[in-house]
Amino acid sequence: MKPETKYTRSGDLNIAYQVVGQGPRDLVYIPGFVSNLEHYWDEPRNAHFMERLASFSRLIWFDKRGTGLSDRSVPVPTLEQRMDDVRAVMDAVGSERATIFGTSEGGPMSALFAATYPKRTTALVLYGSFARITWAPDYLWGRTQAEFEAIVSTLRNAWGTGTPWAALTPSLAKDETYQAWCGMVERQSASPGAAEALFRMNHDIDARHVLATIAVPTLILHRTGDRRIRVEHGRYLAEHITSAKYVELPGDDHVPWAGDTDVLVDEIEEFLTGMRSGPEPDRVLTTVLFTDIVDDPQSRRTR
Repeated sequence: MKPETKYTRSGDLNIAYQVVGQGPRDLVYIPGFVSNLEHYWDEPRNAHFMERLASFSRLIWFDKRGTGLSDRSVPVPTLEQRMDDVRAVMDAVGSERATIFGTSEGGPMSALFAATYPKRTTALVLYGSFARITWAPDYLWGRTQAEFEAIVSTLRNAWGTGTPWAALTPSLAKDETYQAWCGMVERQSASPGAAEALFRMNHDIDARHVLATIAVPTLILHRTGDRRIRVEHGRYLAEHITSAKYVELPGDDHVPWAGDTDVLVDEIEEFLTGMRSGPEPDRVLTTVLFTDIVDDPQSRRTR
């Protein structure tokens, strides 16, 4: 059963959020780029990812302003405005302190929140993320202008077909059901024009200046073959956030619910709780037939 979607006000806007689980610690999950709270649960891999997080936390997540079920007819937001939506959602659910977990574009927003509200942040987790996405003379692994324009062209011409979203998960390239879900999520998360505008906003993000001010325990996770956000971005974060724990994982998928999701969540669980419970095994009733319960000569001969 899907969790109930609720709304809270952040300034003049309505922000959609969900709460999953009743664990002993609050975990605020900030997805990347665009999202749709309810349709994400239709993808079994993503549902498993969310359920794993909720197994050791009270999981709180929301659609950022301009996307999904939150108000969408809004001007392109600033990083600071979106960051304040985190505070609004935490207030709505009575969360005084929480671990902030940001993936991809949700990472800079999470880092800014941790730096701005250290008393409300117990820990910071960043996956497949970055402080800056564009190339610069002192940031050589950033995306070049030509690479950026090529992605924008795909967004403009193919948004709603599933092609842009599916490119984030090369391991599922031949899964037609997943491809269809990607198209539906694109259409239900943002219009083509909104997707392009948000992508251009992300292109301008530069949160490098806040990294040194982050004082909460921090875990940084990145897959070595990430096709969308190069692994050098994760290494940069680890080098510039004091005492951050950095873990590189194998794989090419950018989204956290594809690939070896359980290994990724295991790292988060251990960081927050000190232990790994792993995924709950499938409960399968198995009947075992013992042919030698009665110790007779015939059974001994057939063993």
